[in-house]
Amino acid sequence: MTSRLIPSRVLISSLLTGLLLSAGMLPAVRAEQAPDQFIQSMSNEILDTVRKDPALKAGDLQKIGVLVDTKLLTHVNFQRMTAAAVGPAWRQASPEQQKRLQDEFKMLLMRSYSGALSQVKDNYSIAVKPLRGTVTENEVVVRTEIRGGSEPVPLDYRLEKSNDSDAGWRIYNFNILGIWMVDNYRTQFSEEIKAKGIDGLIATLSERNKSNNRK
Repeated sequence: MTSRLIPSRVLISSLLTGLLLSAGMLPAVRAEQAPDQFIQSMSNEILDTVRKDPALKAGDLQKIGVLVDTKLLTHVNFQRMTAAAVGPAWRQASPEQQKRLQDEFKMLLMRSYSGALSQVKDNYSIAVKPLRGTVTENEVVVRTEIRGGSEPVPLDYRLEKSNDSDAGWRIYNFNILGIWMVDNYRTQFSEEIKAKGIDGLIATLSERNKSNNRK
């Protein structure tokens, strides 16, 4: 790819730290809970968990993998996120290509995630802003701020109400510092697909992940 997948190191750390603070290690929250309450309650629990787990804060990839596979994905619509990042080409991709794209995209985020974990400090907190719209909507935006650094970092979430009433709300996009993550990746992925096709994007992501693994 000719440009970075995320504009800055700050963006990666803030985005993925926010993901850590907001999703992954609580039992599924029922859809009846308001989405802003969902984000706040999860944030409080996750902060406490991370503070007590040196392995997560140190970026232990094996432990992060368990976290992502068993906890995080229950609260993130990762397939929707990957499909949106790939754009129209997703529909032309074979099931095997779609699986590879999702696996490589997940690994890309997980590698960045390991670095973001070390950014979580004991004084970090999430402040959830008043919800706009109504909780009866199937898709909402929850606006928050990550506090504890030199200045608050705005972090917004797009949430969808799962068709499974026991799955509650699921995250499918993030806006950090004014940039929606999926939209940012879509721009980068589109360039790669135009130049090399779906298989070329898969190969680029795979090589990027291997390169990150060697560091």
